Formats: sequence, structure tokens, C-alpha cells
Amino acid sequence: MHIQFFGAAGTVTGSNFLLSDDRRYGVLVDMGMFQGSAELEELNHKPLNFDAREVHSVFLTHAHLDHCGRLPVLPKHGFSGKAYMTQATKEIAEVVLRDAAKIMQHDKEKPVLYTKEDVFDFLNLAEVVSYGQELDLGNIKTTFRDAGHILGSASLEMQILDMNKKLAFSGDLGNSPEELVKPTEYIKNADVVIMESTYGDRNHPEDNPDETLIGEVNLVEKDRGTLLIPSFSVERTQALLYKINKFKKEGKINQTTTVYLDSPMGERVTEIYKKFSDLYSKELSEDFKTGDPFSFTGLKVIQNSQESQQIHAHDGPKVIIAGSGMMTGGRILSHAMHYLPDPTTRLLIVGFQAENTLGRALEEGVKNVNIDGKHVSVNAKITSLHSMSAHADQSKLLGWLGKISGTKSVFLVHGEDAARIPLQGEIKKLGIAQVQLPELNEAFEI
Repeated sequence: MHIQFFGAAGTVTGSNFLLSDDRRYGVLVDMGMFQGSAELEELNHKPLNFDAREVHSVFLTHAHLDHCGRLPVLPKHGFSGKAYMTQATKEIAEVVLRDAAKIMQHDKEKPVLYTKEDVFDFLNLAEVVSYGQELDLGNIKTTFRDAGHILGSASLEMQILDMNKKLAFSGDLGNSPEELVKPTEYIKNADVVIMESTYGDRNHPEDNPDETLIGEVNLVEKDRGTLLIPSFSVERTQALLYKINKFKKEGKINQTTTVYLDSPMGERVTEIYKKFSDLYSKELSEDFKTGDPFSFTGLKVIQNSQESQQIHAHDGPKVIIAGSGMMTGGRILSHAMHYLPDPTTRLLIVGFQAENTLGRALEEGVKNVNIDGKHVSVNAKITSLHSMSAHADQSKLLGWLGKISGTKSVFLVHGEDAARIPLQGEIKKLGIAQVQLPELNEAFEI
């Protein structure tokens, strides 16, 4: 049995791993979009490195674009098997993939990877599974465990019967305990572990995300300025809405402060979150009983691009939550062009910013940026809030791995080398000597 790494090998995007044996029996885990630099994004348009007709099954760990974003190309290349995922993942993936297809149709510079029809062709192959349910696929038995990352996210246990060997795919592990979803489930044993390493080089700051968010809102209330929050449509947007709802109820921010949700995809995903209260954390479950936890006085949901532009004419303190989370596209860009030159503007970064993204450049303190060909001066105050990340940090990654007995080798994926190399050293201290840092397209025997 071999595993080959066709994405997220030295980067945090493009997750895509193929298990295959001498009979050319293929099992694919995730097939995400590459995001960030032009060189990375070009990989989305390269020919497939495997024969999709020989892939028997696909497992989708969760519905973030960097894990599901290329899956609709599979049926076009002959894949006719089943794609296994949780119900919440299926519903969120439909929103995410349809949005990606729409964006592709309007991008005049890059070839179209797939259409909305291709999205539905892929989703017609989806088979919904529950956490704890064992799937018997002949030589491979697979069980989904709650990864605690976003709604519906999963880690995978795979038992390869004829080798008597067990694999564990972490997927993306949550920063448990999370406000919105249940804690990360542990896996008891595995011979081989394929583990994410997004924050493998650091622990999240001890700062209080609630205090930081309240402080940022209070400052724009005082200065009658604007708080820009570039936010991922899945999980981060819902977490922000939930927090602001709570702060307004507690009187920690003004009821009259307008909060614009300028993310059509974020709005659609929020509606999906409302459907799966059985997956909520204990805290959110209690709040859900008393009303909509994602809505509050002063929330304005923007319906179209015209309404989005009209925000700029509104005076007074305001918060704008808009996609995309790394500022690589979406409506946050027009707001950034308008507001970044204004010293009363505050930009709050609430998620990981990949290399060569606008979000990373602003986080690193650049004072001039180019947005859609326009020179923009940066006079806004930039604040990063990494403790709100939905990813496990180094200590939590090691804690998750440490609960798995019998591990002989680990492959670190979904992390830049600056994060993978320190984590590799820490894992070796646990007594696991074989810790691999796979490169793109590299294959290993397992």
C-alpha cells in the first residue's frame, strides 16, 4: 500500500492524499483548492496526477475550500464511486462549491475548472455517514470521528485488513474547546498518522478573544470609525455573529452599532448551522433554546453588490464582516480599498493568513498594497487575533497525537515548513522516530 501527497505538502492548501495498492485500488482523502500565490493557484489547473477511474472511494473530511475545492473535477475524469462525508459537510460543501464555480465563471484570466452542473454531478455521488459509523469497503474499514474543527468536520480511522494496519487522518483538528461545535474526538490507536500542522510551530496566545473583539468594537464606537473583519464564511463568520450577539446582550458593545454581514456565502452557511443543533457545543445548545444565536439588533445582512457599495455612504461606527478570510478575493477587497487609507479604520484578522496573500502582507505591517491594480495606502490599525483560530495549536496537536497508541510513523501535512519542522522535533520527543515531511507528489510505502 502506498500513500501519495498531491496537496497540502509544505503548504496549508490543496489537501489531497491518495492511498493505492498493487491492484490499483484507490482511496482518495480530500481534494482541495490551492490558494495563495500565483504559483500555488496554478496547480489547480494542472492535469490530475492519478487516474480518477481507478479511485474506488473518496473521503471528505470537511467543507473548507482547501479540502473540497477540486472535487467536482473527478466525475469529468471518470470517477464513478462514492464520496463519503457527514450530512453537515455535504450541505456546506454544496454552498462552498457552487460559490467557487460562480467565481470561476467570472474570472477572465484563468480557465474554468468546473461548473455548477459539475458540482451537482459530484454531490450526486455523495454518501452521508455519521460519526462512529463503520464503513465496510472490502479491504478497508473506515470510521468518521468528530474533529471539532467546523460543523461536520471529521478525522478518519482506516483499518487496512489484509495488512492488519491502521491509519489515522486528522483532517483539520479543532482548537477545542470551541464555542460552536463539540470537542475533538480522540483516536485510540493507529500505526500511521497523517496529521495537519498549520500551527505546528506555536501555541495560540493566551489573550482573551472576547476582550480583544469587544475592545476593537468599542474603539470604532469611540472614533466613529469602521472595523473591517475579513472572515471565512464557514465557522468563523458564525463564531463572530454568536460573539457579537452575546456582547450586545451583555451591554459590552452598543446596541446601536451596526454590524454588516457582507458575505452571501456566510449567510447561507449560517442557515445550515441553524439546522444542526445536535452538533453544537454545550454552551451553544443552551443558547439555541432561547432564540437565534446568530442574530441581534443592528445586524444588517447585505443582499447584493449594490447594497455592499452603499455601506460606504453610511456614517457612524460600524463593523463589516466580509469574505474572503485571507483577503484573496470577495467583497472585503472593495471595503479594504475604501477604508484602509482612513486612520479611524481598524482591521481585525481572525484566522490563518497563508503566504503571499493580502491578509498576510497586512498582518506583517506593509504600509502600501495593491488591490485590483489600485495603489492603496494603509493607515488603518491592524490587529491579529490568533486565539480565535479554529485550528489546534502545537500543544493541542501533540495532545491529540499523544492519545493514539502504537504509532510508528507520522506524516505532517497542511502546514508550511516553518510550522512542520518544529513540530517534527516535538513529535520525536514523544518517542516516534519516523516523522516525515512529504513534498508535493511524493509517495511513500506504508
